[in-house]
Amino acid sequence: MMKIIPLSAFSDNYIWVIHSSDSNTVAVVDPGDATPVIDYLEQHNLSLETILITHHHNDHIGGVQTLKNRYQCRVFAPKRDNQSFSDQDLVEGDEVSILNDEYQFSVIEVPGHTMGHIAFYGHGCLFCGDTLFKAGCGRMFEGTPPVFLESLQKLAALPAETKVYCAHEYTLTNLKFALSVEPDNPAIHKEIEYSQRLREKNKPTLPSTIGEELSFNPFLRCDQDALQQTASQASETKTFSDPVRTFATIRQLKDNF
Repeated sequence: MMKIIPLSAFSDNYIWVIHSSDSNTVAVVDPGDATPVIDYLEQHNLSLETILITHHHNDHIGGVQTLKNRYQCRVFAPKRDNQSFSDQDLVEGDEVSILNDEYQFSVIEVPGHTMGHIAFYGHGCLFCGDTLFKAGCGRMFEGTPPVFLESLQKLAALPAETKVYCAHEYTLTNLKFALSVEPDNPAIHKEIEYSQRLREKNKPTLPSTIGEELSFNPFLRCDQDALQQTASQASETKTFSDPVRTFATIRQLKDNF
């Protein structure tokens, strides 16, 4: 089983560190800040082999060049983002091998938050940046509702036990919103209690799983009657059963929440 450690960055980012099982090498996902990565590597006498990038926002790439200069590590990034620091540009279906070929990940294109956004899936784990959050999804900065919903549905189709490693600690706010649009969902009430206990102990609420997300994440539940009714009422139209329109409305409600 992969050893995966979260490093806190900025106010609510997580930089994920993937450890090799038989050496002192690691990979990191979305290092927006180099300092916590360098501190961790030096504290534990580790070497950085690989950086995986999901998208171009600065809180995900801000530390890349510093780390690359210091450790001479490889960088894998989305092709569409055309980053100067990238050693290999990735598209849907590419395979990435890290930590002396110990772990392999498939690349999934998940446009919506940004149009070049990708996710890394392998060994029962999903590193999905800002596309899918626990009980939420990223803001739709570059995509459209049909595009973003299709990306989320790709992730929702992964095995239920898949662990979801997203990049932000937004869980309690996301759950509060989820409750506002689906107040009778017992899974949301249960998850709020659980996540509050974790945060009171200053522990991450992550990872979640795809199965859990399907039970309480409103953006993966746009085919459910309760969400469609909420969306219909919010848009002051007749009841509609179109998941794309439901997603667009729920996303707009979250933007203003």
